[in-house]
Amino acid sequence: MMLIPTHHFRDIERKPEYLQPEKCIPPPHSRPAGTMWFIRDGCGIACAIVTWFLVLYAEFVVLFVMLIPSRDYVYSVINGLVFNLLAFLALASHCRAMLTDPGAVPKGNATKEFIESLQLKPGQVVYKCPKCCSIKPDRAHHCSVCKRCIRKMDHHCPWVNNCVGENNQKYFVLFTMYIALISLHALIMVGFHFLHCFEEDWTNLLQTYGLTREETAEARISLHEIKQPLKVSSTECSSFSPPTTVILLILLCFEGLLFLIFTSVMFGTQVHSICTDETHSAHPGRNRHPEPSVSQDVR
Repeated sequence: MMLIPTHHFRDIERKPEYLQPEKCIPPPHSRPAGTMWFIRDGCGIACAIVTWFLVLYAEFVVLFVMLIPSRDYVYSVINGLVFNLLAFLALASHCRAMLTDPGAVPKGNATKEFIESLQLKPGQVVYKCPKCCSIKPDRAHHCSVCKRCIRKMDHHCPWVNNCVGENNQKYFVLFTMYIALISLHALIMVGFHFLHCFEEDWTNLLQTYGLTREETAEARISLHEIKQPLKVSSTECSSFSPPTTVILLILLCFEGLLFLIFTSVMFGTQVHSICTDETHSAHPGRNRHPEPSVSQDVR
């Protein structure tokens, strides 16, 4: 089997007939200026809805399970304001990241007239996307979900139902940061809530049966030996039943831990990309939807 050098393909790509500007016809209906950008992708829309649902679920558990039933007014108000502010900023950043044009290259602009208007210098190379028939700027990549070439495309994120590119990367970075912060905040509050309520319920149990901790240890009273129904729920811990409260808090812990790890990693990689002025898809093998570019030496 004979191996063909990679530069052979580059030589073929540089042949003038591969640009074929006469085959590029501008789309009949271009998107008017000011029109909202929205990707109609079923998977992305479902992921965006799940994202909002998880944030609202955390909001529900934090408010109605932990903060509102608490007797510590200052604790509830401070943590409620902080958590709600972070949640609002996270959802606002999510909307901006989802509804902002990430930097789409005009579709079908690889026409003969447009190429001549570029006034290219001799020997200068231009790149054409064979799928959307566009002249691709440097570091632009084609996304098969958005069906457009995106300037400085980092990756296509289903959680925001959009590409992360030149125009919306800052909103995506803010979104990951706020989600990481509210996840950490929720985990801390759940930890304090568990410690406080276990201590409170144990104290109430002893006071109900008129025992001290030492007497309980000596008598070794078990719940199976108690004939009377146990009604020692602490209303300041939760307005729900103990099993429901535990299930809601455990689910919130799992959600918070999972998204804390995920968004922290994403936030770190995005900050690194910004500091090094690199896009995630610029590295070989890391672009989600790589497309071969067609180039031509303009003589």
